[in-house]
Amino acid sequence: MQQTAERITIENGIVMTLNDNDDVIIGGMVVIEGNRIVYVGEGAGKKEGSGRTIDASGKAVMPGLVDLHYHTAIGKGWSDHLPLWEYLDTYWYPAIRALDDETAYWAALASYCESIRCGVTTVNDMYRRLLGLGRAAEEIGIRAVLSNDIADDEHGLDTLEDTVEAHRATHGAAGGRIEVAVGIEWLPLASEQLLRDARSLADELGIKFHIHLNESMTEVENSLERFGRRPTEVAYDCGVLGPDCIAAHCVWLSDREIGLMAETGTHISHNPGSNAKLGNGVARLPEMLAAGINLGLGHDAAECNNSRDLFQTIKLASIIHRAVRQDASLGQPADVLRMATRNGARALGHDGGQLAPGRLADVILLDLSSPAFVPLLPEHADQLYSHLVFAADGGCVDTSIIDGRVVMESRRLTTVDEELVCAKANEAFRAVLGRMVVPGAAAS
Repeated sequence: MQQTAERITIENGIVMTLNDNDDVIIGGMVVIEGNRIVYVGEGAGKKEGSGRTIDASGKAVMPGLVDLHYHTAIGKGWSDHLPLWEYLDTYWYPAIRALDDETAYWAALASYCESIRCGVTTVNDMYRRLLGLGRAAEEIGIRAVLSNDIADDEHGLDTLEDTVEAHRATHGAAGGRIEVAVGIEWLPLASEQLLRDARSLADELGIKFHIHLNESMTEVENSLERFGRRPTEVAYDCGVLGPDCIAAHCVWLSDREIGLMAETGTHISHNPGSNAKLGNGVARLPEMLAAGINLGLGHDAAECNNSRDLFQTIKLASIIHRAVRQDASLGQPADVLRMATRNGARALGHDGGQLAPGRLADVILLDLSSPAFVPLLPEHADQLYSHLVFAADGGCVDTSIIDGRVVMESRRLTTVDEELVCAKANEAFRAVLGRMVVPGAAAS
């Protein structure tokens, strides 16, 4: 069901470029050739050449969303009433230990289906069984950076050798749309030697680094007890931090740790929905931004968020900080949208996140006839930004173009049979439950 990239002309839309000038073009045009944008601007008199034309009348045209911290999920809504540490030990780790390539493949397809439906064009996905994930990403057409869930051997998760194998088999697939990165689960399951070895492997292969840091206070306390330092301090000492590193969560950063992130050019994925649902707290976003850190947004996992709709995360990234700081000037809509697009692309080293010539052709169209956008005066861009951040949801997304290919049109996925995917994902979850071994549980 794969499609070949073609010349695509999108015309008559409200084009939200999110470029350096934040240009908004009413009745604008975006032209795509192959997997790149070649023209963005006024539409009158610019149409030329063959190919496909998409009429974007009554629609907003904007860069696709980048979900910067992502876990493929197989058990949304299952055993999710527990705090983080207990949840990990009694469900998450037993479930991902029970995966095989086939169950991971169907779980990834179901996850990516929901993400594409909600306007996400790129995922930074840390999970297991990367051969299955890579197969799913290539088939459905999403842009994916995949990393193993690496921990010390005694924890029964992934190893650095798994990353080497995945890199050999999957990195650069689908014309470079799929990449492999080094992923470290988190410090409670990792030694300092593992962190150093992981950094060496990332450097050797020239690939990115993805790690959870300072997600919860229990993690910070564990690090202080085991290492005598806070998690980000340990990561810094082991050489993990840097401009190729995405650190997820970072809820409990000290002033010094914020300084270390800024000094090293490390990127942070802010995941406010997951942080809130798990009771882990509210990250110090204003201080991170003031330090000049590049921040993107992630939903984390549907098991600890229950939705892959990144528009929900976008809204939370604004309103949570306004609430806890009692400051409505925080989280202005244009800034938050850049976090979900440009900043995420920058963190992954991708030429995307904005509509401009030469950039990757990851583009979404949103239906402005949705009640979420009423009333709307198109000439007032601030109102459209406001609707996108505070009122829109994934259901407003009509069309998704990834790497120059239409993967969803009129809310119908074009590359996979979504009904089959959902049925197979349910079967995969049942199979995983049947194989799970929960530590301390009585034998049946």
